[in-house]
Amino acid sequence: MGRYVDGLDRRQRFLLPESLDDYVDENNPVRVIDVFVEALDLTALGFGRAVPAETGRPSYHPAVLLKLYLYGYLNRIPSSRRLEREAQRNLELVWLTGRLAPDFKTIADFRRDNGPAIRATCRQFVMLCRKLDLFSEALVAIDGSKFKAVNARDKNFTPAKLQRRIEQVEESIARYMAAMDTADRQEEGEAVSSKSVRLKEKIETLKEQMQQLRAMEAAIKAAPDQQISLTDPDARSMATSGKGTGIVGYNVQTAVDAKHHLIVAHEVTNVGHDRTQLANMARQAKDVMGHTELTVLADRGYFSGWEIHACEQAGIVPYVPKPLTSGAKFDGRFGKQDFVYLPKRTSIVAQRVST
Repeated sequence: MGRYVDGLDRRQRFLLPESLDDYVDENNPVRVIDVFVEALDLTALGFGRAVPAETGRPSYHPAVLLKLYLYGYLNRIPSSRRLEREAQRNLELVWLTGRLAPDFKTIADFRRDNGPAIRATCRQFVMLCRKLDLFSEALVAIDGSKFKAVNARDKNFTPAKLQRRIEQVEESIARYMAAMDTADRQEEGEAVSSKSVRLKEKIETLKEQMQQLRAMEAAIKAAPDQQISLTDPDARSMATSGKGTGIVGYNVQTAVDAKHHLIVAHEVTNVGHDRTQLANMARQAKDVMGHTELTVLADRGYFSGWEIHACEQAGIVPYVPKPLTSGAKFDGRFGKQDFVYLPKRTSIVAQRVST
C-alpha cells in the first residue's frame, strides 16, 4: 500500500513489548485522577472496605473503583454498564486501573454504598483547588439542570394528571357500555355472547381502576405538595423548555467558577423551578471559595426580589435579568419596555394641562 501510512501487522510479535505507561501522555487528565486518589485517606473519608477483611474473597480496593467513578464523571460516562465496557477496552482506564475490569454491579454497589464518602471526596477536591488558588476570581455562574428519575410519567400523579386519567376512564366505560347495549340488541349467538363477556370484563377492570384513582385522589390531597410518585417517592414532575416534554426527575443546581469552569457547589432538589435557589447556591459558593464578596450570574429564571435582597444582605452581588411578565406583547400591544420615562418633558406637559 504505497503512498499511505501503514499500520503494524496484528500478528507481529515484539521481543520487548511496550508498557502501559507508554500509551498515556504525561499531560493526560487520568494522571491527575491517579495522583489525587492516591493522596486521599480513604478510611478517614468513610469508604467501605478501605481496610481489607482477613476472610472471604478478596475485594477491589476502593481507590480503584473511585478512580473509575471519577473518570466516568469527567468523561460523561455515568452508566455502570458502560464503565464496565470502557474498563475492558479503553487504554486510559486500563492504565488507570492496572488492567482491572470490575463488573457493572460492583461499580453500581460502590456508588450506592459510598455516597457520603464520595461527597467528602468532592469537598477534598474543592479544598485542593483553593490551595492551588484556582478560585482567585470572585465570580460564579449558577444554573440548574433537570435530571430524569427512574419513575415513569404514568407513575407520577398530580391533581391535573389525575383528573385527566379519571376522565379517560369514564369515557372508556361509557364507550364499552354503549357497545354492550348494541350487542344486547343484536340476535343471540355464540359470537355475540362472547363479545358481551369480554366487554363486561373490560368494564369491571375499568371500574377497579376508577376505585384506585379515587383512592389516589385522596392521597394527593393529603400530600404536602399535592404530588405523588410511586416508583421514586422523592421525584417530582417538572416542566422543560420544549412543549409537552416534561419529565419526572430532579433539579440539580450548580455553581461554576467563571475562570476555570470548575464546579464550586452543587445541590439536588425536587423543586421544579429556580426562583428560590439563587441565595442558597450563592451562599454555598461564597463559603467554599472563601471570599468576603462574590459576584453571581444567573438567567432570568432565578429572578426574585426576595432572593436578590438575601444575596445583597450576604455581601453577594447578583446579576439576574428581569423577566418580561406583561402580556401586552402577546396581545400585539406595546409593553413597558417600549416606554421611556422623561422627567423634564413630563413636568412641561403637566404645566400645560394645569393651565
